[in-house]
Amino acid sequence: MREARAEDARSQARQLIGDLLGEESPTARALVGHAVRTLGDKRAARCVELVRWAPLTRRSTELAAVAGLLIGTRDLGAGWWERARGGKLPSPDEALSTSAAIDPWTDLTVLEMLATWVADDAADAEWGPAVASADLNSWHAEDRIELPGEAREGERLVVGFDAGGRLDAVVVRREGGELGSDLDFSTLRYSRPAEAQWSWGVAAGLGPHPLAGERPDPYAEPVEEGAAEPLRTWALRHGASVEATGDPWRRKGEVIAAIERVDWMWRSGEWFGWWRAVSALVDGDSAQLAARMDDMDAAP
Repeated sequence: MREARAEDARSQARQLIGDLLGEESPTARALVGHAVRTLGDKRAARCVELVRWAPLTRRSTELAAVAGLLIGTRDLGAGWWERARGGKLPSPDEALSTSAAIDPWTDLTVLEMLATWVADDAADAEWGPAVASADLNSWHAEDRIELPGEAREGERLVVGFDAGGRLDAVVVRREGGELGSDLDFSTLRYSRPAEAQWSWGVAAGLGPHPLAGERPDPYAEPVEEGAAEPLRTWALRHGASVEATGDPWRRKGEVIAAIERVDWMWRSGEWFGWWRAVSALVDGDSAQLAARMDDMDAAP
């Protein structure tokens, strides 16, 4: 059942990214080619540089942000990058160049921040600015937002809930006569840049995603054998197939490919600890790897 849901998500993502980019099987090489044509040589080169700096376990996430940026640029035009925002917000070009952390996105990488920015701007351009935001971790619909003073009964208001995500709130009159609102979950929608970011990441998977001209090849770097084999064995013992785990892991690319094949996110909660350990293995974080291995050994 979990495997079916995972494949459904990938099929939906492949169809969506195919519609957006014309790529049946998204690859880093094809994405970079689209980025050069859409963003221009200089911006695309800087984006690729930032992707290279990211840990291999995050490369897919950074490339997905590039997918969102190029679709957003197609929709909003290259002028989006140059427009100064005033206050504490620089232009996107300046943010890309300096890699400065900007509120309220200091917990994101530069590419993730810019992808969030363009996804929201595209949503505003298509549906108008959101009048409020709501956390959809709760599906409670009634009176989740503060109404603007000019709200009228029956009016539909645009509400944000995620980067590029919007839905409507319907203004209603309550029994006591005061105005309230009901979120209309059937109107949930995402801007095209947000859809591109999600669909590229899911369709392309964790990788490997080699980039042109990488010397040395980061995926060819060896991993710590003393940790690699116990982690591979743990995966086999907890339900992963031999086909999914592959041959004994010697290099980072082999581990990345195995992580992608085992679909750990669709398995039981104990696999999260395994993911943290194999991530540390790939990223070469010896201290984190030792701590996560200890955690797994101590687990019942």
